[in-house]
Amino acid sequence: MKKILIVEDNAMNRVLLQAVLKPEGYEILLAEDGQTGVDIALREKPDLILMDVMLPVLSGYDATRQIKMNPETRNVPILAITANATPRERDRALDAGCDGYLAKPIDTRALPEQVRLFMR
Repeated sequence: MKKILIVEDNAMNRVLLQAVLKPEGYEILLAEDGQTGVDIALREKPDLILMDVMLPVLSGYDATRQIKMNPETRNVPILAITANATPRERDRALDAGCDGYLAKPIDTRALPEQVRLFMR
């Protein structure tokens, strides 16, 4: 079973993402802050990470950099998720090492296909 790590500090967003992706057959891992997201990513080696960029403890940008610097997780695709959907913010996420970018609010009908496109 493919694993998706959702790193999101907003409980409602975590529930929504999990509700959309779990029925698609994915095992869902959850983190509420950037540091916990890094720790889970290094331990569990998920197949995909959905990373909010504005997180407590460690930003999504810094968490992404740490995950991408580790040889064991550098190839895990990371999709940035943010409500600040500007070209500058998109570039910032990609510069941090994210492989893609999703704007909030998430289109729950399109999400499963978007996830499949990035799944390794």
